[in-house]
Amino acid sequence: MLLIIFISNFASRHSRLTNKYTMQENTDFDVIIIGGSYAGLSAAMSLGRSLRRVLIIDSGKPCNRYTPHSHNFITHDGSAPGEIATLAKEQVLKYDTVDFLSDTAESSKKTEQGFEIHTASGRTFHTRKIILATGIKDLFPDIKGFGACWGKSVIHCPYCHGYEFRHKKTAILCDSERALHLAGLIRNLTDSVTLIPSGDTTFSEELRSKLEQNNIRILPKKIQEILHQDGQISALVFGDGTMENFEALYAGIPFVQHSAIPEQLGCVLTEAGHIKTDTLQQTSVQGVFAAGDCAGMMRSVAYAVSTGNIAGAMVNHQIVQEEF
Repeated sequence: MLLIIFISNFASRHSRLTNKYTMQENTDFDVIIIGGSYAGLSAAMSLGRSLRRVLIIDSGKPCNRYTPHSHNFITHDGSAPGEIATLAKEQVLKYDTVDFLSDTAESSKKTEQGFEIHTASGRTFHTRKIILATGIKDLFPDIKGFGACWGKSVIHCPYCHGYEFRHKKTAILCDSERALHLAGLIRNLTDSVTLIPSGDTTFSEELRSKLEQNNIRILPKKIQEILHQDGQISALVFGDGTMENFEALYAGIPFVQHSAIPEQLGCVLTEAGHIKTDTLQQTSVQGVFAAGDCAGMMRSVAYAVSTGNIAGAMVNHQIVQEEF
């Protein structure tokens, strides 16, 4: 009898976490959050605690799905990203006014009442406010083995991954604009740093002098392949046929917005390509807010949670101002 109750409770919980929303329920919401990872869930919690009718639409492709561990997020340092997201989702969906839909938001437009959103499954929803927590899409270079190592030993952030590769032989793949910023952060973690230029290989005399003073070597070669074992780098193979052993590679690679909806709504982007927001996470479009990777250069779970929390609170505040 106890086993039957346990299985029943587990099935009910799993169903709730997988897709709480059903077709028979309301299609009108106070707020629709596009993106159900850390920023989106954080925003939903703020709104759920304010009794707002919220729908989270999520495609199931978080930006950090490649990495096995998440760091620099207090209380969850070293946890698997999926574990953090699952726990967050379970806590958020305890608020009865919050629904979760596993689907892809494909298009959106402004209406007299607010916004209309269409999903890949053919559903249409209406909402007063939108929070974009859609993330970004990294554009991998044409280097064999890069994708297999991304988030494991090919990494982007010293704060998220640097401690695990302290004192290791490390390379940096980036253009000259980012070289000084990254090199300084990484030089603090290891004495063995090699800069491999990508894109613009022109370095000012001042930059070269700064790198030399800190014993950072410039290696002007093109990486052709990354040799690795289960995503852990052993060596870099270059276009001229030479090879050198490394244990970590920081890569500053380009990205695009993961969703076309910010552009459809007319949201202004920054020069770097993020959705431009003010300090309250409001975009250039009235009633549209943005949080997480899509709206800022700090790519971490902690940053996503923080900006999502702010976005949720500010959306609620805006609704209160309109109604009170």
